[in-house]
Amino acid sequence: MRHHTTRLAALLGGSALALAACDGVSTSTGGSDETAEYPSGSVEMLVGASAGGSSDLISRAVSQGLSDALGASFPVINREGANGAIAAAEVAAAEPDGSTIAIQNASLFAITPLAVSEDEVTSIDDFDVVHGVSRDDYVMVTTAGGPYADLDAVKAATGTVTYGTTGVGTGAQVSCALLLGSAGVEGEAVPFDGGAPALTAVLGGQVDTACLQVGEAVENIESGKLVPLTVFSPERIEYLPDVPTAQEQGLDVEVAQYRFLTVPKGTPDDVVDRLVEGLQATFETEEYQAFNEQNSLTPMEIPGDEVVTQLEEDKQRYAELVEEYGIDLGGDS
Repeated sequence: MRHHTTRLAALLGGSALALAACDGVSTSTGGSDETAEYPSGSVEMLVGASAGGSSDLISRAVSQGLSDALGASFPVINREGANGAIAAAEVAAAEPDGSTIAIQNASLFAITPLAVSEDEVTSIDDFDVVHGVSRDDYVMVTTAGGPYADLDAVKAATGTVTYGTTGVGTGAQVSCALLLGSAGVEGEAVPFDGGAPALTAVLGGQVDTACLQVGEAVENIESGKLVPLTVFSPERIEYLPDVPTAQEQGLDVEVAQYRFLTVPKGTPDDVVDRLVEGLQATFETEEYQAFNEQNSLTPMEIPGDEVVTQLEEDKQRYAELVEEYGIDLGGDS
C-alpha cells in the first residue's frame, strides 16, 4: 500500500494550504449559535484500522472531501483493533450530535458475528447509516512459480492448503474459507493483523495462498510476483479484467468488503442530511474519483437504508454458507 499512501499524500497536498488558512477563523455558522447549520466545529472521524490501510486511506479521502464541501475540519483518529469493533463502540457511545462519525466496514457487521461470542457482536442497530461509500473486492493470490498455477490446481489439492487472512472474522477469512470449503479442500487459516503482513507472508511463501483486497495485491499482480487465482465479486472487476470470478469457475462464493458512513443512533436528520450533501459533493470531485481508481475501489454510493438491507442479506447468506460447509471462523477452516 506504500504507493497508494504516496499517491494519496500527493492528492491531498493541494488542499493543505486552504485548510491551514481556516485555522483560527470562525465558520459562517458560528460555534455558539444553537441554531447554526451543521457543522459548526471540528468533527472527529474515527477509523477502526491502523494508518496506511484501505479503511484509513478511504477515511482520509472522505475527510478531505467533507472538509472542502462543508467548511469544517474532519480529523481522522485511528482506533484500530478487533476488525473495527473498538472504534465502533466509541462511536455508538458518543453524543448523537454529529461531532463523532466513522466510516465502518461491512465485515464487522456481516461476518465478525459469525466468529465471536454473542456479547462481542457489534450491531448495526446501534448506528444510523448515513450513506454508502465504496466497495473493495477480494482476490485469492499465490506466489508465482508455486504449486497452484490456477484455481483448478487448488481444487485438486489433496493436502491442506494454508491461506493468509487479515484477521479472524474478516472478509479475507470468509472468502478463502468458503472457497476451499465449497471445493471440498482442507484449509488452514493463518490470520495476520492487516493486509500488509498477509501480503508479505504469501510473497515469502509462508502460506500457500492469501485472500486480499484487490488494492493491496494489484501492484504485485501486475509485476508478476503474485498469481491471481480468482476474484469474489459478482462480476469481473475492471482492475483485474482477465481474472475470472469464483462463480465462473464453478464455486458459488461471493464476498466483498464495502464501507459506509455512520453516526451514533438518534443523530438529528438535519445533521445526516448535511453529511449526505458533503459526501455527494465529494463523490463528484475529480480528486476523489482519481483516488478510487488509484486504490482499485469500486464506488458504492447508495443511500443508508440500502446499505442496511445489503448488510442484513449478506449476514444471512454468509451464515447459511458457513453452516452448510461446517466452517468454524473462530479457528481453523
